[in-house]
Order: sequence, then structure tokens, then C-alpha cells
Amino acid sequence: MHLWLQRDVFRLLKLILLFIPLIAFSDHILAQQAEKENRPKILVLGDSLSAAYGLRQEQGWVSLLQNAWQPQGISVVNAAISGETTDGGLARLPRLLEQHSPTHLYIELGGNDGLQGHPVTKMQANIQSMIDMAKQQNIQVVLQQMQIPSNYGRRYNQMFTGMYDDLAAKNGVPLVPFFLQDIALDKSLMQRDGIHPGLAAQSMIAEFMQKQFKPILAE
Repeated sequence: MHLWLQRDVFRLLKLILLFIPLIAFSDHILAQQAEKENRPKILVLGDSLSAAYGLRQEQGWVSLLQNAWQPQGISVVNAAISGETTDGGLARLPRLLEQHSPTHLYIELGGNDGLQGHPVTKMQANIQSMIDMAKQQNIQVVLQQMQIPSNYGRRYNQMFTGMYDDLAAKNGVPLVPFFLQDIALDKSLMQRDGIHPGLAAQSMIAEFMQKQFKPILAE
């Protein structure tokens, strides 16, 4: 073999040996990126019950849930705002989906609409629009059952609670039981207003929600 040809072969072998680790490293980075993109990310679209009303943000059940799930690579984005209605949630949702690209949308809204006596048909239309928007982007929706005080009348209460059952059945989305159903009966777990859960209740809600989401995330 000519000397010049032998040198070219050696140069080629050196280049191949040089690029093999780079290719392997690049494949590793791409695999990590794909795994990261496939990890669950839950967007919480809610009101004061999820916004840690009366408490520090890190004391709320959403932050506690995020901390519990962090080792598993599951992230939770808290977009809950105190006083939020279905009108406000629907208006904010497009920007939130664009900004966070979640895999799951958890809707915890309607309580303030009910307390303000808004028409149930309007609330239902708003939540349906949120579900449609999420499904168009292949985002799985989880709907939270909500309740309001009984003094709003039997008929309105039945229409209000029934709305969530109808939406869940129509759209084939999971319906989470109202997380304050038992907690609200214990005054020691509630704040003085009797509406918002206190500090001691936050860990209970986080544990409850972790159990509710476990089969959903397993899918």
C-alpha cells in the first residue's frame, strides 16, 4: 500500500473513532429529551380551593402534590386563581396551553359561578369549550366535581351537581369526587369562613388527589 494511501486510511479511522462517542452522546441526549417530553404535566385550572387561599403558596395541596410527584418526574403547574369563574378560565386557557404544553388538564371551576347564581347552561357551555380545546391538542381532561351550599335551592343544586356528571359522561373524561366533601364537615379542617380548607386539610387533599390521579396517569 502506498504511504499516502495508508495515511489517508489512518486519518479516516481516527475520524470514525472520534465521532462514535459524539453520536452515542447525541442519541443519549435525544432519548432523554423524548423521555422528558413524554412525562406527565398536569395543568391545574381552578379557583381559590386550589390556589392556597389564606395560606402560603407552598402550603397548598397543589404544591404538596408537586413535591410528592417530583421524584417520579411528574410536574404540576398551578394556574388556579382565587375568585376564578368558568368565564375567566375559558378566556385564560388558550394562553396557558400554549405556554405550558400539558399532557393533562385538571378543571376545578364552577364553584364561584354557582355562588354567584350564574346560569348552569352557561357554565356547562364554558367547561365544554375548555374540554373541546384540550382534546383538539390531545390533552387528557380531568374534571372536578364541585358543590355549593344547599341554601341555593334544591332545583339549582341538582342542576349544578348534575352538570358535572353530564359533562363527564358526554366527553368520556374522569370525574373526581369533590375533595372537600368530608373535610368541610370538620370545622377544625376549615378556615374561619367555612368555605376554604385550612392548613391541616391541605395534605389530606394532596393525598386524596394523588390516589385519584394514579389510575389516570397509569393510562
